[in-house]
Amino acid sequence: MHEFLQQLINGLSLGAIYALIALGYSMVYGLLKFINFAHGDVLMIGAFAGYYATPIIRQLFPDPWMTTAAVLIWAMVVCAVLGVIIERLAYRPLRNQPKLAVLITSIGVSLLLSYGGQIVFGVNQKAFPDLLPPIRIALGEGVTISGNHLLVMVVTLILLIGLREVVLRTRFGLALRALSQNRDAAALMGVNSNAVIALTFAVGSALAGAAGVLYAMNIHSIEPLMGTLPGIKAFVAAVLGGIGSLPGAAIGGLLLGLSECLLGGSFLSSYRDAIAFGILIVILLIRPSGLFGSSAAEKV
Repeated sequence: MHEFLQQLINGLSLGAIYALIALGYSMVYGLLKFINFAHGDVLMIGAFAGYYATPIIRQLFPDPWMTTAAVLIWAMVVCAVLGVIIERLAYRPLRNQPKLAVLITSIGVSLLLSYGGQIVFGVNQKAFPDLLPPIRIALGEGVTISGNHLLVMVVTLILLIGLREVVLRTRFGLALRALSQNRDAAALMGVNSNAVIALTFAVGSALAGAAGVLYAMNIHSIEPLMGTLPGIKAFVAAVLGGIGSLPGAAIGGLLLGLSECLLGGSFLSSYRDAIAFGILIVILLIRPSGLFGSSAAEKV
């Protein structure tokens, strides 16, 4: 029971990171109906942005909690700007082209970021600085939670609530929902599709930037290819929850993190990374639309 509860906490923390990344996939797919495979590499840029900014921010904000908050905000701003640039230069010129062209372009952008990162940041791993002092909170029955895991859960909850409020209670959220349902009708009603799509990339990339810092704090090291595996797993989480569904992406991320830690903590520990892809195969065979997705007829 002790081991189960400890792995449950670890799974919730890991699943929260997957949820933040998966939201970016679902937001873009819900709007443009394509998968942005460069999204995982945006996470890597966020981690490096936090890495290089930490020494400067520590001089401005000596308190570790304020330092952590400032690093998170900085990484989110950097990734939001990067997301807008990627959308403007790589995806907007192909908006009316076949989806295969956009898909191939997204893979090219992913390779550009990851291997360009090796040129800029170097190929060796770098130790990510400890933003928070080592904290372990006892929960009883020998179960503890670290300060980093607690931070992941709190930040993810705040960002999820904030995103929900933005989508449901702002003009941007209304325009986003209108474009996702019918782009032509929304344009006739005066919705600026270019601005809404750019802002969608900014929000999704900002969430990936926050996930990058949180992920780096828990694995304690960063390198230019670090975004590939969590990016693919977050895509699996988005498919599991129902690609295009924001609540589905969040729940899919939590379920994937829990499955990975609970099953990975057993005799299946050697197959921990394969669990995500096994879940993807099963969900595509049983329910291709995901847990919260809906099947839609497509005109040929």
